[in-house]
Amino acid sequence: MNLALAFAVLLAILVSVADAEWDDAHATFYGDINGGETMQGACGYGNLFQEGYGLETAASTALFNNGKTCGACFELVCANSRWCKPNAGSITVTATNFCPPNYSPPLNTRWCNPPNKHFDLSMKMFISIAEYSGGIVPVKFRRVKCQTRGGVRFEIKGNPYFIMVLVYNVGGAGDVTSVAIRGNNSPWIPMQRNWGQNWNTGVRLVGQRLSELGFGQTFEASRATLNFH
Repeated sequence: MNLALAFAVLLAILVSVADAEWDDAHATFYGDINGGETMQGACGYGNLFQEGYGLETAASTALFNNGKTCGACFELVCANSRWCKPNAGSITVTATNFCPPNYSPPLNTRWCNPPNKHFDLSMKMFISIAEYSGGIVPVKFRRVKCQTRGGVRFEIKGNPYFIMVLVYNVGGAGDVTSVAIRGNNSPWIPMQRNWGQNWNTGVRLVGQRLSELGFGQTFEASRATLNFH
């Protein structure tokens, strides 16, 4: 059955990450040089190349914050290790995945366990700042503004009784703190974080038209039609 749904989404974004202080962490890598094993992930972005994130990604546990950090950007530099590449400078990575804790011994090697601050990078990003054979290195990191191409993007799924919206390619702070949805005949309805940056509602909005799309401040968007099968 085909049903047309028009909607509006209001995003409450962290406004400023300027002048963030440097903090200490460790970094390692997973996957291969082409990004194998780094696709998909706990933030819900799917194919990271198609969504505009490419290989500049990171996975962490203490920093993941139950998905609230998905999309946030971090600047990293290799710090005080013989494995650091000289004059490598810094890299900027985006949180797109979750590095699960492992509580089996020896616990002193479980870098992803809380409260450790840890980045599990793609291989390409890791070897940009450190030697491959180093395996794991200390780093300094800080939150930075995300530089994205184009505007905020939405991927919508669902049925007449359930709507799921993936929000991605968010510039600035990168992460999304809240989402609300409305049709032309309804008030703003808060959505719930389902997982990562997937937000959902069970309120029926079938047949309502898009009125406006808000991102911090309102800007106009063309009518959106969603077909449910």
